[in-house]
Amino acid sequence: MNEIKIESTIPSFILPDQDGNLFDINTVLGKKNLVIYFYPKDDSPGCTAQACSFQDQFEVFREADAVIIGISGQSVESHKEFALKHRLTFTLLSDEGNKIRKLFGVPTNLLGLLPGRVTYVADKTGKVIYIFNSQMQATRHVDEALRILKQTK
Repeated sequence: MNEIKIESTIPSFILPDQDGNLFDINTVLGKKNLVIYFYPKDDSPGCTAQACSFQDQFEVFREADAVIIGISGQSVESHKEFALKHRLTFTLLSDEGNKIRKLFGVPTNLLGLLPGRVTYVADKTGKVIYIFNSQMQATRHVDEALRILKQTK
């Protein structure tokens, strides 16, 4: 199994977003800084805290010329409800079947029962410059991503 590591290039992929539109990573790859985060489940307490924390810092990420992309295995409809309920304005991608999660090599936690929570930060060349893996510290993913982006300016 391949695994995305520091210095890896973000692979090409296309997934449906919360509005049912196909999102092609190549439209932003190599043009923007990317914060791609994999999370276990829409509307669970940790994932809600994480998503809302990303939303709270949305403008700061935009100033850092970064695009936030959340990915989990729920349906487009689930993502749409989650985005509307919490007023999320960034992209949520539906990875039903977890193909992209597997492509990145995101581990599962808790005896393989819970999909992992991992954030990848890539620079404007599409190269991964930072990976943060923490199931429990959901909101720290946001702080870590911002810290790294501020260093790359």
